[in-house]
Amino acid sequence: MSDDKIRRILSESKTIAVVGLSDNPTKASHGVGRYLLSQGYDLIPVNPNSPEVLGRKSYPDLPSIGRPIDVVQIFRPPAAVPPIVAQAIGVGAKVVWMQEGIQHAEAAAQAEAAGLAVVMNRCMMKEHYRLIGPRLDDE
Repeated sequence: MSDDKIRRILSESKTIAVVGLSDNPTKASHGVGRYLLSQGYDLIPVNPNSPEVLGRKSYPDLPSIGRPIDVVQIFRPPAAVPPIVAQAIGVGAKVVWMQEGIQHAEAAAQAEAAGLAVVMNRCMMKEHYRLIGPRLDDE
């Protein structure tokens, strides 16, 4: 995916559901989630094992959220991706974003066939920092 398309996703998206967002501060998902919150995104944790992550109510799955989602960010192993993509399609998400190290060609093709944009094997925090730059607290 081109930098322009990724920049557009990052600029136009407001609500990000993070599947696999950990409440453990040493996990990558926690740091990425904290960064995205600091950049003004409406972050929705999706983790059936934690009632709250980063001070926000956590949901067991995407359908439980019950409101529009722009991006479904996935922090789960590749084998767990297909049902998450099916849920993303079902709730009408616009983008499926698989974090660094996560790829699933068949699930990506399914998402694209349903009209969703797909980003694979890229860190949303790194791409945001590189293409848009961090928003400072006083902005």
